Amino acid sequence: MFTQLRHKAMEILNSNKSLEQKQQEVCDYLQSTVPHYDWVGFYFKNGDKEELKLGPYAGESTDHTIIPFGKGICGQVAVSNQNFVVPDVKAQDNYIACSITVKAEIVVPLFVNGENIGQIDIDSNTPDPFTEEDERFLEFINKEIAQLIEKAAK
Repeated sequence: MFTQLRHKAMEILNSNKSLEQKQQEVCDYLQSTVPHYDWVGFYFKNGDKEELKLGPYAGESTDHTIIPFGKGICGQVAVSNQNFVVPDVKAQDNYIACSITVKAEIVVPLFVNGENIGQIDIDSNTPDPFTEEDERFLEFINKEIAQLIEKAAK
């Protein structure tokens, strides 16, 4: 499954659309294709502020458009610079509930020139669905997006 996902993601990311359109298409594609990806979105550092701002996403709308560093799973990843896989969100003290249906979450940081500038966040309504393959795949997506951001900055 992940080989096919990588191939389609590269098609999207190599298109002539804007970076934001490409990110939106990746979110839409993953959310509609991967059964346990119920909400897929990007959060990015909000300028010089110690907070994340919601970027393109697919799934139910969320009130969590701004997340302070350290708060929730996304806020923790902004500080730790590490992937965070949560098999059961109810077991997390510092979890921000987006929906009562969410059972698990995975957040993978996005680095540009060694700096954590954002992350991809996946919510799942399936208990403990994420594997190491999910992690590697999301790292791949972020690496490709980071290259596009670096290229655009030149």
